[in-house]
Amino acid sequence: MSSYRGRHAARHAAARPQRVSTVGAALRRPAVAASLALATVATGAAGVSAQERVAVESTAFSLSPAALTQVEDTAAPAADDQARLAADRSAANAQKSLVMAQAEEATRAAAAEAARVRAEEDARIAREAERQAIVDNARVNPQAAARALMGEFGFADSQWSCLNNLVIGESTWNYKAKNPSSGAYGLFQSLPASKMSTVADDWADNPVTQIRWGLQYIKSSYGTPCGAWSAWNSRYPHWY
Repeated sequence: MSSYRGRHAARHAAARPQRVSTVGAALRRPAVAASLALATVATGAAGVSAQERVAVESTAFSLSPAALTQVEDTAAPAADDQARLAADRSAANAQKSLVMAQAEEATRAAAAEAARVRAEEDARIAREAERQAIVDNARVNPQAAARALMGEFGFADSQWSCLNNLVIGESTWNYKAKNPSSGAYGLFQSLPASKMSTVADDWADNPVTQIRWGLQYIKSSYGTPCGAWSAWNSRYPHWY
């Protein structure tokens, strides 16, 4: 057998071990990644099933344990911040509601106080109008005023005749009557006239003040108008 192998000898020669260059492998990795991406797109375009695409996508986007931990560590503070913001909003709303309630209560209290003041003023005006009406009537008809006031001092209407006679003898029911010699003044000829200020300071021109003072004086000094009238008649010149 001829030993000539010619140019085809290399086909039958033993395979030489190939040196693998790590540099070349590293350079080929991006290409491999790109090829995988293209293969994924091609697979989708070729009509692979949805389940197979999910499997591919899950494999492509699965996170390492370290990455999951990092995500969790980032999410926890974010959740705490949201909780704090919610709590702050709740506290702010509660404070706002409290302030509004206090303002409404202050407004109601102010309105109630204003109404009370108005009511008191209205009552004072009504009392003053009534008092003035009584004074005006007493100036016109002091007898009627005296008869109406007798009951305040416990005098029965049966005492009216004695009271009427007594005042006629003293002043003829003239609330401005003045004794020129003694200075006695008013319906009951108070001496001095200023004693009537124990009832009110308007004694000089208010017959009601004079009547109240006269009835009180009669009660304390003689017990009743008839007692005073009897004493007046027993003295001459007349006085009581």
